[in-house]
Amino acid sequence: MGNDASAVNRARKQAQDLSGFDYNSSAELFPSRGKKNSGNIKYRRFSTAAEALRFAVEELPPPALTGAYLEVDELRFGFREMQSLYENAAYPLKRRAPAGDRAYGPLPG
Repeated sequence: MGNDASAVNRARKQAQDLSGFDYNSSAELFPSRGKKNSGNIKYRRFSTAAEALRFAVEELPPPALTGAYLEVDELRFGFREMQSLYENAAYPLKRRAPAGDRAYGPLPG
């Protein structure tokens, strides 16, 4: 259990200090466990974290992101952290308008 708390703290620190995030690391996107919000979203692997962030922010509907997380180098990032990483100046891919031109306001839930 101590390792879980340590990993969460490392993820939070890394998300706060975005300069250390490796957008080229492989990543896994895990859907919400609840059927109500996840729709047809399934687990996916990506060759880079940048591609995973692009998919999560630009392609997924907001309800599907409630409870979903991205895992990169054994660290987990929730939607707010994914959003921060996507919006960071270090994000290496070209951004496009999110699906449905949605705003990032509060997630449903």
